[in-house]
Amino acid sequence: MTAPAASSPAPAPQLAVPCSVLRGGTSKGLYFLAEDLPADVAERDAFLLGAMGSPDPREIDGMGGGHPLTSKVAVVSRSAREGVDVDYLFLQVWPDRAEVSDRQNCGNILAGVGPFAIENGLVAEQDGITPVRIYMVNTDSVATALVETPGGIVNYAGDARIDGVPGSHAPIMLDFEDVAGSSCGALLPTGHAVDVVEGVEVTCIDNGMPVVCLAASDLGISGYESPAELEANEALRAKVEAIRLAVGPMMNLGDVANATVPKMSILAPARDGGLVSTRTFIPHRVHESIGVLGAVSVATACMVEGSVAARIAAVPGDATGLEVVVEHPTGFFTVQMEIDRSGGELAVTRSALLRTARLLMTGTVYAPAGARAARESSPTPTTDTTGAAA
Repeated sequence: MTAPAASSPAPAPQLAVPCSVLRGGTSKGLYFLAEDLPADVAERDAFLLGAMGSPDPREIDGMGGGHPLTSKVAVVSRSAREGVDVDYLFLQVWPDRAEVSDRQNCGNILAGVGPFAIENGLVAEQDGITPVRIYMVNTDSVATALVETPGGIVNYAGDARIDGVPGSHAPIMLDFEDVAGSSCGALLPTGHAVDVVEGVEVTCIDNGMPVVCLAASDLGISGYESPAELEANEALRAKVEAIRLAVGPMMNLGDVANATVPKMSILAPARDGGLVSTRTFIPHRVHESIGVLGAVSVATACMVEGSVAARIAAVPGDATGLEVVVEHPTGFFTVQMEIDRSGGELAVTRSALLRTARLLMTGTVYAPAGARAARESSPTPTTDTTGAAA
């Protein structure tokens, strides 16, 4: 007699968590209330991997879009800090491996935090404009978002346009406070306006995002190539990565081989009415535009006398206030800069810029229980989608 087959264990139920999907700036992500996610970091990350469908080049079994710009997460909670409304933790879910990173901030996803906080009752809405003071957990710094709330309702429609996003929307002004050196410990983490690394002059800077500025001419390119052309240039990619790995310890970031920072911004003279033209490795893919905080750091570098950026942008050495128009592959980014040179060292007193955001949906996102373990045992995709944009 044949023995009866052993019964299979009942499948684990899917995990269900409330969330919203918002476009923030030129990125898109899932926004969660911290209280709705597992408190244990490993469990939280396992859920997020399953929710995004990572790792997979297309993230077809989840909510991710198969690109770092559309595989992002904001975790938001009411803040206990004095003078702050909400805490915001940014998490990059890697499309190409089972990893969730908190090693950088994201200024694009930040643009959606104010509306999300108001929509979820974390901040009392005002009639007109509601300021939302946001503590950015990743970088231990604060930004204020000014959100339009006519009649106490978040407004997403308006005439503000940002390059990289079709149509027009309500403006959200982001004003950053004390972000200089937030990741590296100093605005100029090496202590120099210019360093020579791998035979190339670079400016290492951190005003909210660790960035390395390089002159396109020093790399044998024009700086006006498309992202696809730059990604196809294997020799260039290898050179840029060698410099990035070398500057990691110099910028107090340690071994950056598996990190999303620093960003590598290749600069050229502006040719469309701006101050400087950029092409940014983030760090292995090339951004279709430029990240919010990456643009802030590049704009700040333009104000540093003698820097690679200042020489290309031709900014006067005594300038203390400027609208820095940063050109990128799909348009431009205007950063309002104010600095103080009176102490002998450059101090950033204000950096602000315009973003927009739109609520796309609210509901419940599902992730299969045990998704992370299953995905970790599967073959690693060969498509390189590493590198987040902020």
